[in-house]
Amino acid sequence: MNDTQHFKFTPSVWLVPSLLLGLMWLVWGAERVFHVDLASHGITPRTVEGLQGVLFSPFLHANLQHLANNSIPLFILGTALIYFYRELSLKVLVYGILFSGLLTWVIGRDSVHIGASSLVYVLVSFIFFKGLYTQYYRLMALSLSVVLVYGGMVWYVFPSPITTGELQISWEGHLAGLLVGLVMAIRFKTPDYVADIQYPWEKPEFNPEEDPFMKHFDEHGNFVNTPAVEEENVAEVNPQAIEYVYTFKPKEGEKL
Repeated sequence: MNDTQHFKFTPSVWLVPSLLLGLMWLVWGAERVFHVDLASHGITPRTVEGLQGVLFSPFLHANLQHLANNSIPLFILGTALIYFYRELSLKVLVYGILFSGLLTWVIGRDSVHIGASSLVYVLVSFIFFKGLYTQYYRLMALSLSVVLVYGGMVWYVFPSPITTGELQISWEGHLAGLLVGLVMAIRFKTPDYVADIQYPWEKPEFNPEEDPFMKHFDEHGNFVNTPAVEEENVAEVNPQAIEYVYTFKPKEGEKL
């Protein structure tokens, strides 16, 4: 598949992440306006009622800072996901929410886990590993960009005084998102990307031995002058003389 045909910027590239963020901010605003606390609908590990958090937890946040910290990377990574992996983006988002939530429900501490950080880790993991797996230069460049910007997030996927201290960060949710993103990067298939052919030597049928420019180089890469093409002697042919004959025909009744 030609990459210019695959990588297209359409309204869905920014609309889908915007809708997700809009829903998250709407829930947070409704909690403040109506003075309700929906945190109890988050993931409570290994309890039946805690399973509802698999669907609801990405849209629930403890405070404004928690929501803001997840909003920016979610928008940036969601936009990159849809632009570069349009055909897989919906599956990555839906399966990422479901399976990272279920894994958090299995391995999580006895606490309520809320926030979209699991989905953020899913996107970081998928985009990074998928780019390396495809070996395609544009996607590998995207992977390296993700590492440069979000590489420090790896320190929050393990228990530490930072994650288990006063901040009470759900490192289990982060680890679940990282693992789910890795599995999806391996399992989901991408098209065979083909770069645009801009030069004759990029064509499959290109033969350097028949190329006029390559004939100026020997087998060691040294420039050599190609032999001059001998001009064929062509005998000149004189044009045949054309003889014109005029015949006068008088009209009827006219005497010569």
